Amino acid sequence: MSFRSFTLGAAAAVFALSTLATGAQAADLEKVKLGFAKCAHCLPMALTPELAKGVEIEAINFNSGNDVLTALVSKSIDVAQVTYLHYITALDKGFDVVAVSGQVNGGSEILTAKGIDLKAGDWDGLKALAAARKEKGEPLRVAASRGNAQDIHMRGAFQKHGINVNKDVQFVNIPNPSDHAAALQRGEVDVICTVEPFASQIRSSGVGTPFALPYDQAAGNLTNLIVTRSDVIKEHPKAVEGTVASVVALVDKLKSDQTVWVNVINKYTGMDKAVAAEALKNAAPDYAMHKDSTLAIAGMMRDLKYITRDVSAEAEKNLNYSFLEGVTKKPKTELGF
Repeated sequence: MSFRSFTLGAAAAVFALSTLATGAQAADLEKVKLGFAKCAHCLPMALTPELAKGVEIEAINFNSGNDVLTALVSKSIDVAQVTYLHYITALDKGFDVVAVSGQVNGGSEILTAKGIDLKAGDWDGLKALAAARKEKGEPLRVAASRGNAQDIHMRGAFQKHGINVNKDVQFVNIPNPSDHAAALQRGEVDVICTVEPFASQIRSSGVGTPFALPYDQAAGNLTNLIVTRSDVIKEHPKAVEGTVASVVALVDKLKSDQTVWVNVINKYTGMDKAVAAEALKNAAPDYAMHKDSTLAIAGMMRDLKYITRDVSAEAEKNLNYSFLEGVTKKPKTELGF
């Protein structure tokens, strides 16, 4: 045997062993099923598998945050991208949920249908219109997807400006945000609080008119939260840490490169990239978990009778900063605590 043939044979053997080792390592990776909703600031979660290190993530798309939360508590998935509202609602119902990271905030907008003659931000005018319609027996029809962040943003803003969503208007629940534009176009509702990119779709098509960004309430612009269950943390802490690391990497990526964000919105919704880019003007990537605002949200939801009891203690206790601290090397005091 020549030296050359021996060398090539040895190299092939080393390559084969290396390939087997890599395959074995991949097989040894813990697998995480991660659910996310269909909205502009939720859809980037589809990018987490390619950003994951030390864990294999299967990212699964759902129509709404309610569907994602249901999948988590039924143990169909391990980690969920939901909203602060879902987190508080789940605790109120006694579900086992633990928050481990933020993701993206913002994305909510109130729009009015054609024929509603109001200037943007004219809350006194909206209050007067609601009162007049109620007196006529034709209540103003206000829509949102009940249980989503946009619903609580809208209810909090209406309450602050003296409008009771349960008494002064007729609330219309449209579960799937992708149906919001059609409801406005058909004249089924007068006012809607929707989520991006559907808000931008409504604006660009002329179906609705911008009225306000509903952040002037206790929840501010807080929207998305990454949650899991205590059993997942106990049994698979490294997998949870790897998932949080991928979310942190995602947030950093979104801050520096909106092209990938636009592309993923286009891929999952089929919306024009110009509409997708417009949607990102109302989105703020942020992996911090804001404790004080979370407790304020819990209080506001109780005041609005959205939940049945005070869950403030549980809401604070179940904010687990340890994974964010480990990944970012920052103390929790710099992560929203």
